[in-house]
Amino acid sequence: MSSYLFLALIVLFISSAIRILPEYERGVIFTLGRFSKVSGPGLIIVIPIIQRMTRVDLRIIVLDVPTQDVISKDNISVQVNAVLYFRVMDPEKAIIQVENYMQATSQLAQTTLRSVLGQHELDDMLTEREKLNMAIQTIVDEQTDNWGVKVTNVEIKHIDLDESMIRVIAKQAEAERNRRAKIIHADGELQASKALLEASKILASEPQALQLRYLQTVSSISEKNSTIIFPIPIDILTPFKKFLNKVQNADPKEGLDA
Repeated sequence: MSSYLFLALIVLFISSAIRILPEYERGVIFTLGRFSKVSGPGLIIVIPIIQRMTRVDLRIIVLDVPTQDVISKDNISVQVNAVLYFRVMDPEKAIIQVENYMQATSQLAQTTLRSVLGQHELDDMLTEREKLNMAIQTIVDEQTDNWGVKVTNVEIKHIDLDESMIRVIAKQAEAERNRRAKIIHADGELQASKALLEASKILASEPQALQLRYLQTVSSISEKNSTIIFPIPIDILTPFKKFLNKVQNADPKEGLDA
């Protein structure tokens, strides 16, 4: 019976010593409390009692940064939350250099988020998110590099304002739209006045152009009225008068010779 007990102990010892790690995990092994090596993936042998193994996931981890109360540079209180993407690049540092790299990265992201956004005005928070994301990512990545952690991306998700501030911003946007509309209208009036000035100069220098414009105006009026009474400028008849005088004063003989 003792042989069966001995065999059972051997089987139990072997089963407790065998570890199987998937492709995305590594095992940090300590022998008698001292760091030994990083193993995996695949079949790993860990000597019970003497050795201890800590699993580390190498996949990209999505960390939700809780909502933070931030006071902007122009003294406006907002609530901001974000999401952070990171992965463990050095399992040894992630286990030895920091107690809990997940919690440490989360706390660092929260403090950095408040610090960076507090240095900018509200308009910058709303319009320059990409720039702020890069600033937060750079700072957090530099700090977590000693932990063997690589921050790949940071995204600000929501910036929530009080109802009073939303109304103020809406009024400001409406005033800005009115200002732009007035500027566009004034610019259009200026361009139109310049065009009219050029047209008046051309009409003043060319009588034929003035007469043509007169006829065009009459034509447009006649489209809506069946009968129109208007004075005819004497200048229009001047060419015809000159032609008749020329015909009357012409020599009949010259006409026959022709």
